[in-house]
Amino acid sequence: MLLAPVEYARPSSVDEAVRLLGAHDGARALAGGQTLTNVMKARAAAPDVLVDLNDLAELRAISRSGDGGLELGAMVTLSELMRSPEVDEARPILAAVASQIADVQVRNRGTIGGNICSNDPTNHLPPVVAALGATMTIRGVDGERTVGAEDFFLGVYMTAVAPGELLTKVVIPAAGGARDGFASVPIGKDGTCIVNAAATVQDGQARIALGCVAAVPVLVTSAVDEAAVRQAVQDAELDPPSDVHASADYRRHLAQVVAVRALREATG
Repeated sequence: MLLAPVEYARPSSVDEAVRLLGAHDGARALAGGQTLTNVMKARAAAPDVLVDLNDLAELRAISRSGDGGLELGAMVTLSELMRSPEVDEARPILAAVASQIADVQVRNRGTIGGNICSNDPTNHLPPVVAALGATMTIRGVDGERTVGAEDFFLGVYMTAVAPGELLTKVVIPAAGGARDGFASVPIGKDGTCIVNAAATVQDGQARIALGCVAAVPVLVTSAVDEAAVRQAVQDAELDPPSDVHASADYRRHLAQVVAVRALREATG
């Protein structure tokens, strides 16, 4: 299906992009377009103005912070995550997970900001940034604010980025001795996930974020022990959806399985 008529703007600075988003009630930011253009074709979204972010070099930066963490511009593509020496040195789990998303064409266009802002419950990166304790920098006409991952994801396709605002940066804390892992059960090769889990392990504690089992990533913590992880997932009383790929009961079972697999990967 063809796109409905829509106004198009391509700002040359983040400030201009924020002004455009704030000036139009129906404006939407266009990053890689992997999700937005498809929902527009399906008439599930009908923005009045598309604000194309692809000329904003300041949103494509990857750098190390003073404490050894990572600062990722929202327009960093999945392919750039995979190739980045800074990512490989600081938190290589990001590159490993990005390499599992869809195919080369999608990875070349899709961005970290688009992946987490769309907050499709089957996306790979929301559980990862939740497990790692990332913070998101959001800019609007009234200034800039920072939101932690636990407060960023609000519901299916809903995040803390309000109308008129723009996600500009994702900050990943320094590992500080933590080790990370990710596991999933995908729907076919390069497909979306039936259930996935990201884990970070430090000082005898595991922090695990489960994806595809709720509208937002579900965080659980436990001792670094497989039986304890299974019990923590069970105690979370998950209420996942049933669909053609898996029943709710099967997803609850898989949540324990992938949580343990992510723990094993994190502990080596």
